[in-house]
Amino acid sequence: MPVKKLKEYLDNMNIKYITISHPLTYTSQQTASISHIRGKELAKTVMVKIDGKMDMVVLPASFKVDLERVKKAAGASIISLATEAEFQNMFPECDPGAMPPFGNLYDMDVYADEILAEDEEIAFNAGSHLELIKLAYKDFARLVKPEIGRFSTSKVPAF
Repeated sequence: MPVKKLKEYLDNMNIKYITISHPLTYTSQQTASISHIRGKELAKTVMVKIDGKMDMVVLPASFKVDLERVKKAAGASIISLATEAEFQNMFPECDPGAMPPFGNLYDMDVYADEILAEDEEIAFNAGSHLELIKLAYKDFARLVKPEIGRFSTSKVPAF
């Protein structure tokens, strides 16, 4: 079942979306492959600490985060990838590592890679390693209000 907080938020905002169930996966590339979604259309959420504050970077599943680009966009002094132990309690309704890219629901800034805007739709983990939510990218951008920029580097190996 999708994360209740997100689903209620989307319903209250009258957003059209679909839920896609899939077999258990633990990487975004596996999820994209098994769900028959292009790796560029499936968004993954990467947790980062920017000057000590937890934030999200959202990028295509087939790409890697470029911390220097995020650091520059944030005007930060220090940036690092967050460990799962550092953020798992922030998303109690989510499976570890399956949080949706809606930082606005968790008082976090969101940095979204501009490549995601190239597709009309975006799909992402719905709080579990068994479900995705797919909706219009324009709705995601309107609700989350992410900082848009190039925050990724080369593609990761495909499965």
